[in-house]
Amino acid sequence: MSGVWVFKNGVVRLENPGGDSLQGSGGRRKVLIHTPTNEVITSYAMLERKLSSLGWERYYDDPELLQFHKRSTVHLISLPKDFGKFKSMHMFDIVVKNRNIFEVRDM
Repeated sequence: MSGVWVFKNGVVRLENPGGDSLQGSGGRRKVLIHTPTNEVITSYAMLERKLSSLGWERYYDDPELLQFHKRSTVHLISLPKDFGKFKSMHMFDIVVKNRNIFEVRDM
């Protein structure tokens, strides 16, 4: 994984000034994988079903974001409303908050 981790305003994110954040090494696209089923997450509807089965609840406070919260944790997943703007930093956020359930792969 190339880039620089930046901590700003209480948020850590990976900045990749060299290109699109969905591009992996060799120009391959990054995808979010649900590891128990080995499925590529291709839509927010699919992601929401997987997260719901893990105890994540949808928040409807911000019309610009899709947000999920898990009652047993302090974690909040915030995603852009448009799946086309779903970037690798969002994928890695989901992976970190759901260890052994999701992973990011180059396709």
